[in-house]
Amino acid sequence: MEKKIKKAVLPAGGLGTRFLPATKASPKEMLPIVDKPMIQYAIEEARSCGLEEFIIITGKYKRAIEDHFDSAFELEESLKKSGKKNLLEEINRLNHLNFAYIRQKAALGLGHAIYCAKPFVKDEPFAVLLSDDIIDSDDFLLQDMINLYKEFNSPILALQKVPTAEINKYGVIDGIRKRENVYRIKNLVEKPKSTDAPSDMAIIGRYILTSDIFEILEGVAPGKNGEIQLTDALFGLMKKRPIYGYLFAGKRYDAGDKFGYLKATVDLALKNPQVSEQLRKYLIEVAERLKINNI
Repeated sequence: MEKKIKKAVLPAGGLGTRFLPATKASPKEMLPIVDKPMIQYAIEEARSCGLEEFIIITGKYKRAIEDHFDSAFELEESLKKSGKKNLLEEINRLNHLNFAYIRQKAALGLGHAIYCAKPFVKDEPFAVLLSDDIIDSDDFLLQDMINLYKEFNSPILALQKVPTAEINKYGVIDGIRKRENVYRIKNLVEKPKSTDAPSDMAIIGRYILTSDIFEILEGVAPGKNGEIQLTDALFGLMKKRPIYGYLFAGKRYDAGDKFGYLKATVDLALKNPQVSEQLRKYLIEVAERLKINNI
């Protein structure tokens, strides 16, 4: 019998080295994009798909994540007294959700982070969202994946075509096309050289997984840098059951990369009515300056 997907796992225990020194003592996941931390975008995306429980895998210096999704009595009282009702509603909008926090004692990779969620996930299917992959709210990637899970009753991986020069940053799949944008995966390669990549379809930060992944993860040997690779576990799981990929054609920002983070900030700010017009005018001014100075 198909089980409803109610739980989302959000790995947030990494060191965030690409954003040092900003992330020396602050979580990368709390870096703001316009007026919300990047992890909140992922929470809101999952919530819009009807997910009810959120398991955040944290690490050292990650307490700010827990505080962000908790009530803040003094701040709330201050906003009440000053009549800032809209801000009060905004900061309390997610307080009713159910959160669990699990400490990943060492940054041992994505596979290990997901394995840490086993006591809370138990035998249920679940979603995994990597919060530094920002999906435009006009797209419905996670909901489309949930719908595919209901159809196939199998794990679903989000895929996106990436340039050859960037293929070595991702897990890459080889698959059999079932219909438009849907593939049955027959091979996965973690961060291949461009000459060895089986395709240009990379795995991006959205997964629908089934609980049998935990048994596979338990037996996965550490790979590069001593980390437990989720791709290795998926390869093992694929020998036992079908795994499908959904090729996403919408807008995704790799906000774990500095340039991707800046692109997400600009594009999402242009959609924010509070700042969009000012930013648009400023960007036009910058473009004119660059043109005048031949930069």
